[in-house]
Amino acid sequence: MGRLSSLTGAVKGVENDPMPSDYCPSRHRTVRRLTRVVNVGDVAVGGANPIRLQSMTTSDTEDVAATVAQAIRLAEAGCEIIRITAPNKAAASALKDIHRQFRAAGFNQPLVADIHFLPFAAMEAVEHVEKVRVNPGNYADKKKFAVLEYTDAAYAEELERLHEAFTPLVLRAKALGRSLRIGTNHGSLSDRIMNRFGDSPNGMVESALEFIRIAESHGFKDMILSMKSSNPKVMVEAYRLAAARMSELGMDYPLHLGVTEAGEGEDARIKSALGIGSLLADGLGDTIRVSLTEDPWHEIPVCREIVSRAEGFAALGAASAVTLPADPVDPFSFARRETELIELSSKCLAGSGEVPRVIVRSVAGLADWQGAAKEILDAHAAQREVRAEGLLVRLDDPAHAAGLCSLRKALGQAVPALFVETSLSPADFPFDGSGSRLVVVKAFSAGDAASVKAWGEAVTKHDAILAADLDGPMLAALAKDLAAIPAGRLILTSSQPQEGLHATGTIREIVRCAAVAQLEAPLWIRATVANAVRLDPGFQSRLIEASIFAGGLLVDGYGDFLSCETPTSTAKSLTLAYDILQGARMRQTKTEYVACPSCGRTLFDIQSTTLKIKERTGHLKSVTIAVMGCIVNGPGEMADADFGYVGGAPGKINLYVGKTPVKFNIPQDEAVERLVDLIKEKGRWVEA
Repeated sequence: MGRLSSLTGAVKGVENDPMPSDYCPSRHRTVRRLTRVVNVGDVAVGGANPIRLQSMTTSDTEDVAATVAQAIRLAEAGCEIIRITAPNKAAASALKDIHRQFRAAGFNQPLVADIHFLPFAAMEAVEHVEKVRVNPGNYADKKKFAVLEYTDAAYAEELERLHEAFTPLVLRAKALGRSLRIGTNHGSLSDRIMNRFGDSPNGMVESALEFIRIAESHGFKDMILSMKSSNPKVMVEAYRLAAARMSELGMDYPLHLGVTEAGEGEDARIKSALGIGSLLADGLGDTIRVSLTEDPWHEIPVCREIVSRAEGFAALGAASAVTLPADPVDPFSFARRETELIELSSKCLAGSGEVPRVIVRSVAGLADWQGAAKEILDAHAAQREVRAEGLLVRLDDPAHAAGLCSLRKALGQAVPALFVETSLSPADFPFDGSGSRLVVVKAFSAGDAASVKAWGEAVTKHDAILAADLDGPMLAALAKDLAAIPAGRLILTSSQPQEGLHATGTIREIVRCAAVAQLEAPLWIRATVANAVRLDPGFQSRLIEASIFAGGLLVDGYGDFLSCETPTSTAKSLTLAYDILQGARMRQTKTEYVACPSCGRTLFDIQSTTLKIKERTGHLKSVTIAVMGCIVNGPGEMADADFGYVGGAPGKINLYVGKTPVKFNIPQDEAVERLVDLIKEKGRWVEA
């Protein structure tokens, strides 16, 4: 009875507890959260150890030779911890030979067994590998999505059953010196959690805490936690909440970061950088896995790119002693920052009631205004579905004033606003002309009160808008003069980080100072070269930089404008900004795919199938489609998908509408067209 009371006492009434307030040491610079060290074989995770890189084999685990070959290729690519699925007793038994042959080949990377549903598979696997991952949502549970109200007594009975199922694994892991990962997935929470806490970050954290309390009751603490979701906003909120709850409870377990079912290509890299990178920037995370619907060794270079940014953030923070109050945000629940509306045109408004607007920097510039106009109009023609709502140019030479006027006229309504970065004074600036709305982008310093006043009067007189480029201390010093600018005439932005802060922290400090000054001006996120931590050659580097910086702000609810200004083509800058907004679930402009990375449980070739589905459905810009290799996480991770394509048996596919299966055991060679028929049946199809 004493043990039962200790388990249920932590649960009763949790849903009404106030949210914890602290999840990281600083939201302005990277100070790594200090965790306990957990040894996974010879690899130490947590503490001051490097952020460890992980991946997972995709072969059939019972095919020992294929799985060993994949493990070797992962190790050679730099993977430090290798996970292998063990969906049944036979697969778990195969881990013995896999481990032996992998070691005989001269590799020491620890192996991890991935367990769902079956405690007896876990008990076999723990004998052969250095770590076992269990999913608290389905370990010894079968999801029924039952609509039940759990009384405290019924909930306590469930926990008692769970204690009996999980305890043998804990005791055996303790005896053998193994570690465990308590790996919560947003899409596979247990019915008891769903019905008491909901399908929420809070439910994800409480699901893990159930298992942690059982393990701790046996004196076992060699655990790592994960809080994965295919939705980066949910994922970030869940990890923040997990860190805060652990701090509140005196726990210090390391965190394994990942956005699950991220998909493939640039979209998957954006989602992963957005979720993982923004958490690393806040000092959270001790090991990471990037889940791509590609061969697993392609994940490691992306992991390495993301981690290199975290190292840059940490180096910047180490040189600073800046301590600032937190910005006014609830980090555990998404809400847009309330801002005034800005009218770029009669059909294009910006502010908290609107989707974030995309601005593109011109490569050509005003010296070649015809080239600048052609550049953006050609990008529009090539992209079809996305449009720049602002074009950014630079004007320092009064001789180019005529080019500015000509560019405004040439763009007309095709680009609602022309953003003009300038060092000129209001008296020298060419306000005259017609066409795109003028937004003057002006950098200020703390002593520029007279300049702010002059520019505020000028933009009001000429029906223009002022984008003030500054940092928090400057905003605080100029607050009175900025507040005097009429509503709808002011945008806040920063083109480079404040001293001692990273770029994300700079924007958060601007938001805090704006709140103190009661300024509700919209915010422009600028992914510039100056705001980059480390900009390596190649588009993937730019993509990851911009996704980490913008992602951490967008999931906070900050950002009414976005521009990706690192050196690249206008078309690439345009699509990257829109893809980041889609990855952050802020704006959908193309089909959204939630696709698992494949593993030994996958019942079809997920890479080729995903490509076939994309070929047939890629023009459905308002539809979300999930492609899942099996039913382990499929129904749950499709929580916000419109349609699902899920492996039900070898060669057989089940089709879903939301979480509900509606078509069963469809032959795989017919399934893509049957999916198209289902989309048509539900009235969501349009012709390409």
